[in-house]
Amino acid sequence: MASAVSATGAVRTTRQKSPLRWVLRVLVITYLFFLVIWPVALVAKATFSRGLAPVIESLSQPEVIFAFQLTLVVAFWAVLINTIFGIGISLLLVRYTFPGRRALSALIDLPLSVSPIVVGLSLLLVYSGQTGWLGSTLENAGLQVIYAPPGIVLATAFVSLPLVIREIIPVLHEIGTEQEQAARSLGASPVQTFARITLPAIRWALLYGVVLSLARSLGEFGAVKIVSGGVAMRTQTATLLVEERYGQFGPDNTTSAYAAAFILALIAVIALTIVTSLRPDKESS
Repeated sequence: MASAVSATGAVRTTRQKSPLRWVLRVLVITYLFFLVIWPVALVAKATFSRGLAPVIESLSQPEVIFAFQLTLVVAFWAVLINTIFGIGISLLLVRYTFPGRRALSALIDLPLSVSPIVVGLSLLLVYSGQTGWLGSTLENAGLQVIYAPPGIVLATAFVSLPLVIREIIPVLHEIGTEQEQAARSLGASPVQTFARITLPAIRWALLYGVVLSLARSLGEFGAVKIVSGGVAMRTQTATLLVEERYGQFGPDNTTSAYAAAFILALIAVIALTIVTSLRPDKESS
């Protein structure tokens, strides 16, 4: 660190350049290259190794179209569920004090530490029609959860649950409660206070959490494989399609697997890039 006095008399602190920072930058870039950039680039290279026509043909197959349609529908409902409950749980944890609050906060992070396979098996124990606690009751009412889209939505929502919450909670701590209390003192209802004060303050954190939840939902595999069965044209999502096609022989199947994987990665990268570019610098720093 070095201090300098400007013409106006103000003291300005400048950071001296250190060779160590260049070493750290090279290490970080090398780490990201071998862990993220290179593998994704190899997927893109393998996707178009036979040209563009086989890729378009593989993506035009009815099984592939259905898999992506199901994936998008599942991701939409999972993100919607996590957005609604994520905002509610975040407000509950930050704005209220109650017994078990710390336990609830720790429980929210459970999906990040538990294997998705365990999540799928747990849902089977609860919602399976044969052995589940609620499965037979729900099936008698005409609702099948396991080996059906509702089970896929539950599994996907579970594994992506903390992403919205953990983005909103720090912002709620930062903005405090002064403006919300002032709005209530002026006669604003809780809904008006949330819509005019709280929501604008957390909008970028909410948007970023939604995008992370969307990317996680599009790429979920383990829990979905357990609860869906992976039946083509019925319960096969895009990730399950990639796993099935990659395990089959023939260049057409391999191209379908790589093309589907490339599309999933591309959607996630585009979404994250757009949000990062639109997010104000003062809020993204």
